[in-house]
Amino acid sequence: MTFYITNLRKRTHVVALSMAAAGLLGSPFVYAEQGGASAAKARYEQERARCQSGQSGQDLKTCMREAGAALQEAQQGRLDDHDASYARNALERCKPLPADDAKDCRDRILGQGGVSVSGSVKGGGLYREKVTTEVKVLPPPPAPPQELPPPMPPAPVK
Repeated sequence: MTFYITNLRKRTHVVALSMAAAGLLGSPFVYAEQGGASAAKARYEQERARCQSGQSGQDLKTCMREAGAALQEAQQGRLDDHDASYARNALERCKPLPADDAKDCRDRILGQGGVSVSGSVKGGGLYREKVTTEVKVLPPPPAPPQELPPPMPPAPVK
């Protein structure tokens, strides 16, 4: 029973220190951007809850330290959002295409307009396909000649 109480005290001590450190990291003197700071703080709270519930796969001390470090990096604008970066890069590749093709390219990347996705990363890549059906009106066929010339008489047999 003593071990459990000692372990609980250590956890409480670590959590209190981590929260104090997070409070210092959230200081308005350190961070200028408030919008990103609130999103980073919300992400930190989620990570902290994961740490305390034991779902992180790390010991509590390491998990809390990592969550605090991620918060600090995010608030200073140094934590990269890989999903946003990936989307920006993919959309950037559509720019040199002609206007109609660029629109289809953006639709494929964003998954809009009836785009189907097949394949897998493990299998070598994702295949995004957008099928566009175009109906073209054909010009009417040329009118047949009004009157055919009379046939030529057969050649005389000698």
